[in-house]
Formats: sequence, structure tokens, C-alpha cells
Amino acid sequence: MITTRQARAADAQAMCDLLNPIIREGSTTAHRSVFDAERMRVTHIDEPRLIRTTLAFDGDDLLGFQLLEWSDPAYDGPEALPDDWAVIASFVRTGLQGRGVGQVLWRDTLLAAKRAKVKAIDASIRTDNLSGLAYYSKLGFRDYSSINGMVLSDGSVVDKTRKRFDIA
Repeated sequence: MITTRQARAADAQAMCDLLNPIIREGSTTAHRSVFDAERMRVTHIDEPRLIRTTLAFDGDDLLGFQLLEWSDPAYDGPEALPDDWAVIASFVRTGLQGRGVGQVLWRDTLLAAKRAKVKAIDASIRTDNLSGLAYYSKLGFRDYSSINGMVLSDGSVVDKTRKRFDIA
């Protein structure tokens, strides 16, 4: 049975252990540098714009996590979002995609978004991440924009599809 709870500082290393193999594999995330526990804590657990980071477990085994944070009001780049929008990121342990972990995470994340009075949620997904695109579409996100030729921190270039979920 999959259970969920909010992330806490003590979870940072387990979150790294889940995410870093995905980063090293390289095809489904825009992250290009692996996380250590401190960076994970700062960006995914203690980030001031964070609404919630939900973790999914089978017993003590971390299966995945989903982050929801307010858009950055100081960002003025081409893909800037309104202040009442949030941004989502989802990570499921390699080999467990398509087994319901993301659906369980989404239930908690959507509830947190409603409680925070988020107007819409942005999911920016690499165009070559077919499973990610399908996942967000299945949740009800719809395409609204694209980012072509986005340069990542390591200098690599990716295209992204932007999907949105409007909260009624």
C-alpha cells in the first residue's frame, strides 16, 4: 500500500538517492547536476516559495516525490508565470513509472494547491520525456506553450512543452 506525507529535512538523502540516478540517466529531467542532501533540503524541502513536497512510500521505501512551489515573482524571463501560479515537478523511482505512484502523489499535491489558492499549475516537460508528457496529460494538464532551445546549466539544449492545470 502506498502512503504519503510531506517531506522533512531527514528525507533529503533518500530523495537524492531517488533523483540522482534519473539525472545521471539524463533523458527525463532538465536537472543536469546531481543533488547532495544540503542542496535537496534547500531547494525541495525548505525553499520559501514551496507549497508542499509530497513523498510516496511503500513501507519505508521511497517510491517518488512531487514538488509544488509558487512561481518566482522575481523571474522576468520569457517563460515567466503570474504570481498566483505554481510550478510542479514529479519524480518516480526508475522502473516504477506507470504503477500509480504519480496518481497518489497528485492527489496530495492538488489538495495542497487548492488550500493555497493556486490559480493554475505549470508543468514544463522535456519534449523527449514521453512518459512525463503522458502523465501530466492523463492528470488533465493541457498544452499551452513551448520553450525551444532552452539552454541548461551544463550547456546542453532541450525543448520543453508547457502544460497547465487550471484549478476551479
